[in-house]
Amino acid sequence: MSSAIDPDLLIGADMFGQLDTDARTAVLAAGTVRPLAQGRLIFSQGDPGVTCHSLLKGRVKIVQARPDGAQSVIRFIGPGEMYGTVAALMDRPFPADAVTVVDSLEVYWPVGVMRQLMGRYPEIAMGSAASAGTRLFELQDRVGELAGEKVEQRIARALTRLMRQAGRRTPQGIEIDFPITRQELAEMAGSTLHTVSRTLAAWDDRGVTSSSRRHIVVCKPHVLLELADPA
Repeated sequence: MSSAIDPDLLIGADMFGQLDTDARTAVLAAGTVRPLAQGRLIFSQGDPGVTCHSLLKGRVKIVQARPDGAQSVIRFIGPGEMYGTVAALMDRPFPADAVTVVDSLEVYWPVGVMRQLMGRYPEIAMGSAASAGTRLFELQDRVGELAGEKVEQRIARALTRLMRQAGRRTPQGIEIDFPITRQELAEMAGSTLHTVSRTLAAWDDRGVTSSSRRHIVVCKPHVLLELADPA
């Protein structure tokens, strides 16, 4: 199936954006491209990290189980982003579940094949390192938010990240382009379902957002940015 996929899908990808067309074609040919239905568990927390993944279309959420048995949404993965790759390259188990949010398309490689590709195309290794570094800084920012910010600000920051990563302009405002529950937003913000529901209801009343059970539109992005980063 890989040979039928347009290699231009890898343009702008974390690991492959700097490759030319021939190299992107070779990278796809070395991997396995597969469609993934909504709700598909791609890999589980604790599984051996033996594959490297890159999303071509759709959306994937990374969910980690906590010691108390609860779960937290760590991140949403969009087209072009890698996942599972750092764990595999470090010979570590996958640290979280990867689950599709909508029907999706991915390409994955056995970790040994990925190491060979990195040796052949150093740009892949550089892109992977840069992406891992970006996520580390994002994680540091989120830890700082949990330690020192009020809950409304944390919710605004979480929604701002989603708006930037997965925002789609519509006549009503910037729509988060995949279904997201209030519980998932609460997990991202280190809050509770009750608090997120109450906060979104207040923002809806002010016209800042328009939300329903699994759908959020940011109607006034400038106000949300002010809430996320007050002067």
